[in-house]
Amino acid sequence: MKIIEGGIAAPGKKFAIVVSRFNHFVVDSLLNGALTTLKHYGQVSDEDITVVRVPGAYEIPLTVKKLAKSGRYDAVIAIGAVIRGGTPHFDFVAGESNSGLGRVALEHEIPVAFGIITTDSIEQAIERSGTKAGNKGAEAALSALEMVNVLSQI
Repeated sequence: MKIIEGGIAAPGKKFAIVVSRFNHFVVDSLLNGALTTLKHYGQVSDEDITVVRVPGAYEIPLTVKKLAKSGRYDAVIAIGAVIRGGTPHFDFVAGESNSGLGRVALEHEIPVAFGIITTDSIEQAIERSGTKAGNKGAEAALSALEMVNVLSQI
């Protein structure tokens, strides 16, 4: 029996991180978590990481698609925060970001790690960006590292 599992170290692999500027007070911590994870655990050098900033979570899938299509990256990490408000806007942005990123991964056969947090409150967002609930940006980076290694073995 053959079992394929991916490790975390990925020196020499290239990663792009697409980061929303909206809700930057939370997103900056998510980005820092992702960068620290790529460098420390993944052994990825600064030269192999590209950070692209976009206005909001809705703009992330198109940017990720363009990066995936370029063929220059082994994985793309999407980082953002969508916090529920008093209107249905949350549902549209969160849903379109999620489905758009999934389509890009399947269409371009590249790992697209989902580091866009979707919360009901600012407090929940803060918890998921490095306090009680961990750092979802770091978790997305771990996922990207592992998937790069899994796919390279298939």
